[in-house]
Amino acid sequence: MVAEMRKGVNMSVTQKKINIDPVATNLWHPICATDDVLENIIQQTVLLEQVISFSKDSSGTPYAWVSEEDITAGQKLSVNGLHHLLPSQIRYGHIWTCLGVPSEELFTIPEYDEVDRRNLSAGTIGVNVSAPRAIENFLDMGHFPYVHTDILGVEPHTEVKEYDVEVSVDQSEIIATGCRFYQPMASTASSGGADVDYKYRVPHPYCSVLYKSSPLDESRQDIVAVFIQPIDEEHIRAHMLLCILDDQHDDTFLRKFQQTIFGQDKPILENQCPKRLPLDPRSETPIRADKTAIAYRRWLRQKGIRYGVIPEVA
Repeated sequence: MVAEMRKGVNMSVTQKKINIDPVATNLWHPICATDDVLENIIQQTVLLEQVISFSKDSSGTPYAWVSEEDITAGQKLSVNGLHHLLPSQIRYGHIWTCLGVPSEELFTIPEYDEVDRRNLSAGTIGVNVSAPRAIENFLDMGHFPYVHTDILGVEPHTEVKEYDVEVSVDQSEIIATGCRFYQPMASTASSGGADVDYKYRVPHPYCSVLYKSSPLDESRQDIVAVFIQPIDEEHIRAHMLLCILDDQHDDTFLRKFQQTIFGQDKPILENQCPKRLPLDPRSETPIRADKTAIAYRRWLRQKGIRYGVIPEVA
């Protein structure tokens, strides 16, 4: 059933037609952290309102397909019995799949392959909100003192200083640089408060990568990434990745720290109204701190994303 195996990517394409936003359908999407994938056992999840079965074999090769009625979670994987396989690959500690034909390769995080980094999945959290709303929240520094008090921010240090935002020449990603914000607990390895340098990347409509200064090496940065799996237009699973230089804490501590941060965001996200992200620039009043969010909404419009958003009124 596998048409081609190349660079660990299963490129066999489903013959089922998924009538959802064609841009979102042809994106790579995360569906599970590899630490949570059972070898040769079928598991299931939901992606873009489709029930997806997935597993990996003894060699680590991932398989994913749109579930059929006679397949249930917990069954043994039988590769010979699989039909209409979806494109699938393992990258950044997660299985990724695509319901259509991938429009481009998955974005790169070069630091992930550096041998001295700690790479670990920081957990997956379900949230009743749209994927674009979750990404916009991840890009927002202004809420740090109020939502993540005494960790990522504290009053009276509430100002979001001027920073730069650009969209790469080929429109493949948004990059925000020159971001600085005072944090009373800059990282798990910090001993006190400090101004933290940030860089944000949005290389995928539903994924973002944050770079922040490392207290252990001034010349390098820690990475926190969020990969959003849209279950439907108003429900997601947020997969978190840490790619850091921390050598002082065990994985359990690091995961708990990151889950605490996201747990503080969860009720804020679930109280967003509307849950889908409005793309009309007149629908919500922006301020200077929203520069990245404004660029993100414009970028989604340019890409033609319709899933999880409220389109701009002509």
